[in-house]
Amino acid sequence: MKSLLQFLERERRRQQQGDEEEGAALVLVPQPPPDGDDDHGGGGGGAAAGHEDDPAAAKQQQQQLDDDDDQAIAGSKSSKQAAAWWRRRPQTKTKLKLVVPTRGVGLVVAGLVVLALVVGGSSSWWIHLDYASSFLLGGVRQHQRRPPHHVPSPAADLVPIPFNCTAGNATTTTTSSSISPSPSPSSPPPLFSVQQQQQQHPPRCPEYFRFIHSDLSPWRATGITREAVERGRGRAAFRLVVVGGRAFVETYHRVFQTRDTFTQWGIAQLLARYPGRVPDLDLMFNCEDMPEVRAADFPARSDAPPLFRYCKDDATLDIVFPDWSFWGWPEINIRPWAPLLEEMAADMARLPWPDREPYAYWKGNPGVSADRGDLLRCNVSDKMDWKARVFAQDWGAAARAGFRGSNLAEQCRHRYKVFVRGRSWSVSEKYILACDSPVLLVDTPFRDFFSRGLVAGEHYWPIDPARKCPSIRFAVDWGNAHPARARRMAAEGSGFAREELAMDYVYDYMLHLLTEYARLLRYKPTVPDKAVELRAEALACPARGRERDFMMQSRERYVADYEPCTLPPPFTAGELRDMARRDQEVRDRVKRMTMEMEGERGEKEEDGSNLQVKESDRRRRGEGGGEGTADGQGRGGVHAAALRPKSESPNPKPNPQFLREANSSEVRSDPAAIRGSKSKSI
Repeated sequence: MKSLLQFLERERRRQQQGDEEEGAALVLVPQPPPDGDDDHGGGGGGAAAGHEDDPAAAKQQQQQLDDDDDQAIAGSKSSKQAAAWWRRRPQTKTKLKLVVPTRGVGLVVAGLVVLALVVGGSSSWWIHLDYASSFLLGGVRQHQRRPPHHVPSPAADLVPIPFNCTAGNATTTTTSSSISPSPSPSSPPPLFSVQQQQQQHPPRCPEYFRFIHSDLSPWRATGITREAVERGRGRAAFRLVVVGGRAFVETYHRVFQTRDTFTQWGIAQLLARYPGRVPDLDLMFNCEDMPEVRAADFPARSDAPPLFRYCKDDATLDIVFPDWSFWGWPEINIRPWAPLLEEMAADMARLPWPDREPYAYWKGNPGVSADRGDLLRCNVSDKMDWKARVFAQDWGAAARAGFRGSNLAEQCRHRYKVFVRGRSWSVSEKYILACDSPVLLVDTPFRDFFSRGLVAGEHYWPIDPARKCPSIRFAVDWGNAHPARARRMAAEGSGFAREELAMDYVYDYMLHLLTEYARLLRYKPTVPDKAVELRAEALACPARGRERDFMMQSRERYVADYEPCTLPPPFTAGELRDMARRDQEVRDRVKRMTMEMEGERGEKEEDGSNLQVKESDRRRRGEGGGEGTADGQGRGGVHAAALRPKSESPNPKPNPQFLREANSSEVRSDPAAIRGSKSKSI
């Protein structure tokens, strides 16, 4: 860089001798972030770029970013407002003031400068994992707030969605205002004029929408025939047909709890929100956990039945659709997604991240998968602390107790949240992401519609399923030693949940998926003889208790007077390869870091054990030494402290109350004790 600048200076002076025009100096002036504190989400990457030519300054900036001491935690606690989960990292801006000659060499200089900046920043553009210190989320890349989905219109310009429970459906006739006076969180209060609304261009849909093209690719060339749809009948719970903007459902068999009911309720809300926008279509829907349409069974993939469901893996061809829980799960008292998000935000604002328990937390039904049962081994005991606090949830007992202690909005009390799959996927992933805590995600082959947009190392920390306990312990120790980076990952994950998974985008995903699917149909759909019309009143009016309450909470109030987001194009083969490569690189680096740390930890523990054996031998020989002092720091204690890594704080003693709970019925160490539970997916 120095020789480059010398060359440019010589060129400038030589040109100045024959040219009277003025130039300006080349200066990099980095702007400080608004908050000026990386631990509060400031962008250290941009500032580091400003020290490109000064290794000492860059090192000092890096050390400031690392903040791997107790002072960082203490400083964070003094500013609780900065931990509010909806706050985002301020954008670090770097200004380029170019003073170059005004003729040919100016273009050369500008090009070289841009090239130097690109090359200098590219090494940390993706995720950088370093065992010694850093975990840069994209380097200089900062979290970009997603623009609003739409500009709300004035109330006078909105068209209300009619909703009436007639005498045939309920004992009283109700209106939308009398059932639920509060507006739907997915239908924001109007603020702007129609003229302003018309000037708005719909935003580009989130990147995970691009997988719509991937899911439909088996039939892209050949289209979908009636025979292909009929082949999925034996696997389907119900058939959905839309003709002329009206939906009809033919039911084939009962499903677990109210999965089908709330899925159909969501479809009814989509039709009301975007009237006339859902084209004629005919599809089969499966409401079970495991994907069924195996690609290996269909050498010609276009022969596979197009079957909609909630998740898939790389070996199956099922078409992924949002699950029922976005509109509520009454059997286990989980509110609809939009109001639950607001409730979680209010609860988390009262407990900033630095004040949370410095452990990883998981609570759920461990009887639905081996991965969950195995997670119980990571619980704290009187002999080992893996830095995990794992609770087995008995949903039957929780229901009998009125779901006390089962409110998801009150389960964001720990700095880290563990996600582990259920029988296949789990609806709990979105709730865990929204907690504003780094998500320790145990790798799983199953994906739902939005999780394909999550990036390892950016939105979550990957956990090796074969080494769950040491992987969790390393992640917690690392995050506690680097709180700024841990909180940055938390902001990325919760920002994804709140912004890219807002109900506006859930409905847009449904609309785009159904529209693209309908374009592939090679026949005109007709209403089956045994089908009944799908109407919101027919679902909600006969319902009682939480089922009706959740439907009213998630009901759309107004017709959308705006366009859905713009569907991005399909992934190219190169993009998919690059995504897979980067994802694997992150996982490999985390795994290597974990194994290196465990190796060092094992050597230190072995050395400590040898020292304790030698000390015991000395005592038996009467050589003395090793007595404990009043504060418990005998010779053995001194050795243990000396062997502890400098970046690792002493493990706190396990809470006696927690250990008592660990042996109770709530926290189990025997998976066989809870295999009888029937609850799934959470």
